[in-house]
Amino acid sequence: MQTPWPPLPTTAAPKDIEWRLPRHPRSVGRARALFREQALSWGLPPTVTDTAELLLSELMTNAYRHAKAPAGREIRARCVVTEEEVRVTVTDANDTLPTPGTASWDDESGRGLALLAALADDWGAGRRECGIGKEVWFVLVTARRPQPEV
Repeated sequence: MQTPWPPLPTTAAPKDIEWRLPRHPRSVGRARALFREQALSWGLPPTVTDTAELLLSELMTNAYRHAKAPAGREIRARCVVTEEEVRVTVTDANDTLPTPGTASWDDESGRGLALLAALADDWGAGRRECGIGKEVWFVLVTARRPQPEV
């Protein structure tokens, strides 16, 4: 009897992934689809996936709508997952940091950063280390750490 070939090693999906997308409205939907597919392979809880997808969509929309940058510049979306959290960062080539606005009840836009503040466990924005552009990020906790008894 022949010995079967050794099984292929199982490899876990990477826990750190980045997508480079053109600065275009279609990139928002593409980023959502890429994230949802990756979240499924990582086994993220559905509620975390839904919230992260919504917030990623808001950051991508802001990056293509408001980040005035030279033609050909990309928007980057990066997701890093640990056992306790998922961190999503969107970078663009514009230096202007986002400022939360106040949308009236009948405005069709202007609520992205308010959603970010309401739904993310943490978020922030800053200049990129390379000196060109900015990054806006958020964190969602996937597993609550046990609190020490007092």
